Formats: sequence, C-alpha cells, structure tokens
Amino acid sequence: MSRRHDPSLKDRLSESAQAKSALLLKYKQTVSPDNPALIEQRKKREAIAAAREERHREREILRQQQEREREQERIRAEQAAAEAARIAAEKAARETAEAAEREAALKAEQKAERDARYAARKAAKKQRRKG
Repeated sequence: MSRRHDPSLKDRLSESAQAKSALLLKYKQTVSPDNPALIEQRKKREAIAAAREERHREREILRQQQEREREQERIRAEQAAAEAARIAAEKAARETAEAAEREAALKAEQKAERDARYAARKAAKKQRRKG
C-alpha cells in the first residue's frame, strides 16, 4: 500500500504539537475543580474517610469501655481475694485461740488430776502412819 500523502518533517512536528496540546487540554479538563465527576469522586472519598474515622472513634470508645470493665473486674477480684484472706486470717486466729484455750484447759485438768493423785497419796501415807 502506498500512501498518497507523504508528510514532511514540518507537518509531523505540527501534528505532534497538536496531539500534545490536545492531551494537555484533556488532562486539564479532568483535573479541573469544576469537573462534576471529580467533585463526585471527592465527595465519595470524603464520605468514606468520615465513615472510617467514625468507626475508629467507635472502636476506641469500645476499647476504653472494655478496659474500664477489665479494671473494675480486677478490682472486684482483688477485693474478693482480700475478703477471703481476711476471713481465712480470722478463722486461723479463732482456731489458734480455741487451740490455746483447749491446751490451757487440758493442762489445768491434768494439773488437777496430778494434784488429786498427790493428795490421795499423801492421805494414804497419813492413813498408814496413823495406823
């Protein structure tokens, strides 16, 4: 196929310049702040960013609430453990006091038995001496 028109260098340069200027004009139209498609895209992006920020705030509030609940649960557990320790200490002290009281009663009873045996021996000895 032969071409009827064989462009010269000057023609090719001018066509190239026209193509470049057309591309530049097309680009400027798409980037133009008055372009409705760009305005719509910007609004969508802003809505998505606002929704993302709202979700982030909600997650942060939920995280703080859960942290407060965990802290309250920890405090309740510590209080329960302290109460259990106090009750155990009171029980141990009561048992120790009761054991000491039983020990003192047992020693008093043993002393009374020992004194009774001693008195019985002494009385028997007196009886033998009398006659």
